[in-house]
Amino acid sequence: MIKFSEKTNLYERQSTDYILHDVKEPRLYRELFSYNEIPKVAFNYRMVPIDMPDDIWITDTTFRDGQQSITPYTTEQIVTIYDHLHRLSGPRGVIRQSEFFLYTKKDRDAVEQCLERGYAFPEVTSWIRASEKDFALVRDMGLKETGILVSCSDYHIFLKMKMTRREALDHYLGIVRNCIEHGVRPRCHLEDLTRSDFYGFVVPFATELMALMEETGVPIKLRLCDTMGYGITYPGAALPRCVQGLVHGLKHHAGVPSELLEWHGHNDFYRAVSNASYAWLYGAGAVNCSLFGIGERTGNTPLEAMVFEYAQFRGGTDGMDTTVISELAEYYERELHIPIPAMTPFVGRNFNVTKAGIHADGLLKSEEIYNIFDTEKFLNRPPRIAVSSTSGAAGIAHWVNCFYHLTGGEAYDKKHPIIGKIKAWVDAEYDHGRTTFISDKELQAVFERVCKEGTGGE
Repeated sequence: MIKFSEKTNLYERQSTDYILHDVKEPRLYRELFSYNEIPKVAFNYRMVPIDMPDDIWITDTTFRDGQQSITPYTTEQIVTIYDHLHRLSGPRGVIRQSEFFLYTKKDRDAVEQCLERGYAFPEVTSWIRASEKDFALVRDMGLKETGILVSCSDYHIFLKMKMTRREALDHYLGIVRNCIEHGVRPRCHLEDLTRSDFYGFVVPFATELMALMEETGVPIKLRLCDTMGYGITYPGAALPRCVQGLVHGLKHHAGVPSELLEWHGHNDFYRAVSNASYAWLYGAGAVNCSLFGIGERTGNTPLEAMVFEYAQFRGGTDGMDTTVISELAEYYERELHIPIPAMTPFVGRNFNVTKAGIHADGLLKSEEIYNIFDTEKFLNRPPRIAVSSTSGAAGIAHWVNCFYHLTGGEAYDKKHPIIGKIKAWVDAEYDHGRTTFISDKELQAVFERVCKEGTGGE
């Protein structure tokens, strides 16, 4: 079928005639996933166009996928984190939705309390099993949307569910129709998409879903789940691992609009952030994330990372209160006792701390030289120096100025005698065999002692 695209002003071939391949034996892509070897990256050199939607946003799975890998949150903790997500989201609701379990009283109490907040964003949604009992839970809670698991790869259809593709497709369509009949918008979680037969199962299934949407008038979302983190973004990479090919294919071949496409990735191969960014670039409206990437196995796409990806793509934060990210990091470590690795971007203890003397000298002259952006403005985290044997006088001066919030004429230069005395003490520590960094507490004590010693109280 040939259609005129108002976006490109060109006539384009819209292929919608893919039919289900109801194979007798599962297609497991053994040439890519042999299991006793590292998965392979294959190329077919097919390129698809960048197609960033007019509107992009973030959805949250902190209370669903994120909660599956840690000690479950208490009701109070869920509500506190939800309040923070609302503040982070800003007036435009960049973090548009958050999904919840409904299986325990604790979960349902949390949902009720979050709903009582009356926030437009993030909208409270759910994730359920495909059963009448679970649908009733969604309806009774007054939720408007729920996620439903619809596994797509033959690993799941044949080996786990013991079904054929036709049986699975019919089963899924029945579940989705049932959801609509319960008055709930369905969100279909295409599990294990990056090991699926895209043209033989996924596109025919998505086409059927779009037909059902047209019949009922109820929007049906598709969540593209890179369940095992196999997604890749290399130009010309082949399906089913190619992120941009999956997004473009569902838009172009199945007619799924951007606002109904949502990427959900895992970080097994360190690709969660880049894969989510490419999903946006090539046409998905939403990316699904969890705070600090906490989730199954290696975790999900970190929500805070996509906040700053959003800002880079859009040229601004659109009203998001990004300082909330630092508050959440402190809350997780203080109240939940979940440690955040020190080098984690944006939230780790050392993410904007420099330890090299030459870098410290640059920071003292201008923060822009060695700080990624104004981290004090966006995260309430000014750049800092960790003082060691290599920090030099510049590093010590920068530490003093940051720790005591000294600016302008009050700030210490690296040639100041106070700085020289502190440096002499630091050098002596390492001359006597010390190997660890100097702590803030130690430096504070030395600074205050030196200031009282015959220097006029400077």
